[in-house]
Amino acid sequence: MPFSEVIGQDRAISVLKRSIALERVAHAYLFSGIEGCGKKKTALAMVQAVFCGKEDACGVCPSCRKIANGQHPDLHILEPDGAFIKIDQIRELQKELAYRPFEAPKKACIIDGAEKLNLSSGNALLKTLEEPPGNALMILITAERSAVLQTILSRCQTLDFQPLPAEMVEARLLREQFPADAARVAASLSGGSLKRAVEVATDGVLEGRVNFLERVLALNLKDVNALFAAAEEFAADKEGLPGFLELLLSFLRDVLIYRSTPEALANADLAHLVAREAERSPQQRIIDLIEQLVATRRMLVRNVNARLALEVFFMRLAER
Repeated sequence: MPFSEVIGQDRAISVLKRSIALERVAHAYLFSGIEGCGKKKTALAMVQAVFCGKEDACGVCPSCRKIANGQHPDLHILEPDGAFIKIDQIRELQKELAYRPFEAPKKACIIDGAEKLNLSSGNALLKTLEEPPGNALMILITAERSAVLQTILSRCQTLDFQPLPAEMVEARLLREQFPADAARVAASLSGGSLKRAVEVATDGVLEGRVNFLERVLALNLKDVNALFAAAEEFAADKEGLPGFLELLLSFLRDVLIYRSTPEALANADLAHLVAREAERSPQQRIIDLIEQLVATRRMLVRNVNARLALEVFFMRLAER
């Protein structure tokens, strides 16, 4: 996966390519940006280039092919085991990094979800970040930089990854043979995340979003049974819940900007619903709901009780 496979991150990639060309690759990086904007692809491309011994990977040598297939013995990818990255995972990684490389010029590891390092696992990682054994390359990835331990941040060179422009996301979806209408709407709802756009375009989200929005916007404090039932139902769908909340956040943002810039709606095909909500909701109420929804999403990432979090938010949403 050469750097050319990554879209929309020219600045970060130019920094990495220059450091490789000048042989000034840092021992530890933190790639920070929204989910699905190309951080992990860039991390894999960088490891390929370093192992390939070039400013950009060739993509065809045995080393490049092994990395692309997830089979290179000198690359270790670490992800959260449940809600957190556990200290035993870090200790196992440290053992692996202590061995001499099998084939590559150095060992490398990618820690995907650095915000999931808790205090014990984060502290265990500190010395390795300061002095990687055998000059190992360590790349940490996060979609929530503010949640990463400060001691971890201070030991990494941070690169910020930007949300992708909607037109770039749409073009990639079209290249991957998605229908034009689905590509346009999914790109507008993606928030700059190619991963999110693909999920929206393929998982039936577009077909179900009108029913979802109509249902939650109809919640009323006079019918708390329906409110609690909705919270329980959506909380049970752990895989779909983040997508539902992202849809609602996108819709509320459209309601907020409708009067000033109606041409900029992400949900342009649902302008009638946006207009209806804008007419009956004061601007400050929408701002408060957006802040509450963002806080709810943050709590869910931290593994709080999803049903209770949704009940609290839905009660705020149901206030009229």
